[in-house]
Amino acid sequence: MITIICSGSRGDFQPYIALAQQIKKLGKDVRITGFSQFEDFVKSYGIDYIPIEVDYKALGVDPKMLKQAGSADNPIKMLLTFNKMKKYGAQIAKQTYDAFEGSDLIVYHPGCTIGYFAAQEMNIPSVLATPFPMHKTNEYLSVVMYGKSKPTNINKKISYKMIQSMLWLASSNTVKEHWKERFGRMPINFKNPYEKVSKLQPAIVSCSNYVFPRPKDWNENIHQSGYWFVEENNEYKPSKELEDFINKGDKPVYIGFGSMFDSDEKDEIVKIIIDAITKCGKRGIISGMGKIDNLPDNLISVGSIPHTWLFEKVSVVCHHGGSGTTAAGFRAGVPSVIIPFSNDQFAWAHRAFDLGVGCKPIYKKDLTADKLADGIAYALNKDIVDNSKTLSEKIALEQGAFDSAKVILNVLQM
Repeated sequence: MITIICSGSRGDFQPYIALAQQIKKLGKDVRITGFSQFEDFVKSYGIDYIPIEVDYKALGVDPKMLKQAGSADNPIKMLLTFNKMKKYGAQIAKQTYDAFEGSDLIVYHPGCTIGYFAAQEMNIPSVLATPFPMHKTNEYLSVVMYGKSKPTNINKKISYKMIQSMLWLASSNTVKEHWKERFGRMPINFKNPYEKVSKLQPAIVSCSNYVFPRPKDWNENIHQSGYWFVEENNEYKPSKELEDFINKGDKPVYIGFGSMFDSDEKDEIVKIIIDAITKCGKRGIISGMGKIDNLPDNLISVGSIPHTWLFEKVSVVCHHGGSGTTAAGFRAGVPSVIIPFSNDQFAWAHRAFDLGVGCKPIYKKDLTADKLADGIAYALNKDIVDNSKTLSEKIALEQGAFDSAKVILNVLQM
């Protein structure tokens, strides 16, 4: 049995579902563990799931703190917020450790290093599975500083120290407190494990080599061969209203901010979208912002829709720059307008522009109708449209999830 542990939002879970799908295809039992709110979502893909129950009130955790962790717009704020969340992590560690029982191998998200230390304690192998490049390299800045700092040698070193420290801080206290309670001691070799990469403890990365090429100075046991895309179980069937809207005119513009959308800002954001779409003379699909009354005829509001189905039917994807949404846009071959809110989203926004498949990033705090309209117009330039199609064709040549699943199974055969 292979157990995968991950954390984050629904979009963060999708690459790990893709990984589990390929492991299952290769004939090995696999399950995912994480917070209980994702149980139905993961199981809908036929993947076993062990839910971790989290009672924020019982833990004394302020929900605003969780929101701050997801919306911090610079690395220092991220580190400070994660440091405040020590109690939150420590209280859920017991359930997490119990979920590993019976595993032959543990695959862990970099924010869940309890997976690494549990594997050490159980004398089984582990694999670091990261949704973005995070290992030290002198070739480019890490995703917490890319596009926001000059790529000097010193800045590159600082940027990887920063991202690894942030992830380590997010999970190390969870591990430390649980081991003291459960074993009466600290874990063996209790240090940041991210660079401890070997044949028996490899790392796999969900990223296209056509987006961020695999650095030549990485350890040979760090494997990056493409994004991990979920295989949808059933063909999505849209509502008649949505189908009619898509078919009655030019391809619309997609606008959605996923888990970053704050309902408190709904009226302001919707007004910006309406004005921007009107200014650039386009039609638009607003996703994930709930019911919106009195929309003009050139706009429609929808709930959660598989990106694999929708993105190929739009002209531009405007979104927050989550790694999964960005990858889905690249895969669909349509230009991007990225409005980053926090964390690694800035990196994907800047990378889309650098690759010539999107407009310059429009930071959330600077978002206006004029800037959004200008971004959409820029993204629809022929060169950007052509570059987006070319990138999509290259990404289609990769088999990231399948290749990564094979790396995992090879470890079990050693």
